[in-house]
Amino acid sequence: MFVNPLPARLLLATALALLPGWALAQKASAKFVKPVLPAAVAKALTRAQVPLDAVTLLVVDAAGKQPPRLAHRATEAMNPASVMKLVTTYAALDLLGPDYTWNTRVLMDGSISDGVLHGNLIVRGGGDPKMVVERLQALLAQIQYSGVKVVRGDIVLDRSAFQSAAQDAGEFDGEPLRPYNASPDALLINFKSMVMRFTPDPLNNRALVAVEPPLSGIVIDESVPLARVGRCGDWRSELGASVNNPNRLQFSGSYSAACGERVWPSAYADPASFAARAIEGSWRALGGLLTGTVRDATPAELALIRARGTLSGDKPPLRLDAPSLPLREIVRDVNKFSNNVMARHLFLSLSRQQGGQLDQASPETGRAALAAWWKKAMPQQPAPVMDNGSGLSRIERVTANGLAAMLQHAVQSRVAQDLLDSLPVAGMDATMRERAKNVAGQAFIKTGSLRDVTAVAGYANGASGARYVVVGIVNHPNAGAARPALDALIQWAVQER
Repeated sequence: MFVNPLPARLLLATALALLPGWALAQKASAKFVKPVLPAAVAKALTRAQVPLDAVTLLVVDAAGKQPPRLAHRATEAMNPASVMKLVTTYAALDLLGPDYTWNTRVLMDGSISDGVLHGNLIVRGGGDPKMVVERLQALLAQIQYSGVKVVRGDIVLDRSAFQSAAQDAGEFDGEPLRPYNASPDALLINFKSMVMRFTPDPLNNRALVAVEPPLSGIVIDESVPLARVGRCGDWRSELGASVNNPNRLQFSGSYSAACGERVWPSAYADPASFAARAIEGSWRALGGLLTGTVRDATPAELALIRARGTLSGDKPPLRLDAPSLPLREIVRDVNKFSNNVMARHLFLSLSRQQGGQLDQASPETGRAALAAWWKKAMPQQPAPVMDNGSGLSRIERVTANGLAAMLQHAVQSRVAQDLLDSLPVAGMDATMRERAKNVAGQAFIKTGSLRDVTAVAGYANGASGARYVVVGIVNHPNAGAARPALDALIQWAVQER
C-alpha cells in the first residue's frame, strides 16, 4: 500500500502553487487553437476593418511532419475565389497526367481534286483550352497545304465533346463583355474574345484599327481620328466604342497619338457564333474559298460523325489532328494568369482519365470525378464544394485545412514540380508581381479575388530552410482592403524561424 509521505497541508500548498502553471499551460493550449496573430497581420486586418471571424489563416510544414505554426479558423469552409484553381489544376495533373493533350480533328468529308474539296470540311472540337488565333490559323494553313484551297460545301462544326447549355455571359457580375466571363466550348477559339489593335498614323491624322481574329460578317471601322491632345488619358472611354452589335464594330470618339500602339481585348457580343465567324474569317484571310457556310452540325449529323466519323458515306475521310499544348503548359497559364475559361475546361475534362477524347463532358461529370479523386487522395478532409472549378462562383467553398492537405499531398506526388512551376512567384511575376516584394522569389502563391473575397494559397520557403504551406482567405465586404494582411502572412511565413 502506497503511503504519501507529504502531509495533507503540504499537498494542498503544492497543488495551489502548481495551479498558475497549469493555467498557463491551458492558456498556451488555447493560444495554439486560437493563436495570437503575427503583429503585422493583425495590424493590417484592423486597418482594413476586417474582423477575425471573417478570416481563415494557416501556415504549416509542407512535409506534414510538424504541427501548424499558425492556425486560425482552419476548419471553416470559405469562398476561395480563384484559389480554387489550385484544386482543379492539381486534380487535372494527377488524374490526366502532365503530358495530356486535347485534340482538334479536321475531317475532309468528300472527294478532293485540283485543290477543291467536293463535300464538307468537318472541324471536331476536343476541348482544347488554348486554341488561340495563331494555332487556329496554323491548322487552317495545314489544311490548305494538304491540298484543299476551296471547300465546295460547308464547314461543319462538331462541339459535342462538352455538354452545351445556354449561358448568360453577364450572369455572374453583369459584365458580359469581360473576357473572364467566357464560357467553355469544345471548340473554344481565342477564348471567344477579339483583340482590337490601335496604331497611330499621324501623317493621315488617324489611328488604324485591326481586329484579331478576322471575323466574318462583321463591319469594322478601319480607323478613328487622332485626338488633339498631347497626353494618353482614359483612351478606351475616349474611343467611344460600340461593341454590343455582333454585326458592327464602330467608334464615335478619337484616339491620342500619345498612347502609341495599344490593344484592347473584348469578349464578342454573340459568343455562340464566335467560332464560326473566326474560322470563316481566318480561312478566307489565308486565301481559302468557301461556297457554303460555317455552321454547327445538326443532331443527325453529330450522330453520324460520332458513329463513323463522316456524313456522306462509309469511305474514311481524310483527316488532320491538331493536339493542344500539353497539360503542364495549360496549368501554368491557368494559375499564373488566373484564366477562368481554361480552368473550366480542365474541370470538364477530369472525368476523361478512363474515357476517350470525345466523351461528352459536363459540370456534373467534372464534380463527380473531382469528388472521387479527393476522397481517395485526402480522405481525412471534407471535399470542397465545387461549382465550375474556376473560383468564379459564389457557391464554391473549401477549408484551409483541406487546401493545406492537398498541397502537402502534391509535394509528394509525381507532378509536384509541374504544380510549383505554375504558381505566381512573389514579387516577380504574374498576379504576384507587385505583392510581397520583400520576400521576392521565396513564395509561390495562387491568388484569388472576387467582390467580398480575397485569398492566397501556396508554398513559402522559410528562413529556417523548411518549406511551408500558406493559406489565407478573407470573406468580408472589406476583403479587398485586407490584401496587405495576406501579404504580411506570406512575409511572416518566410522570415520567421
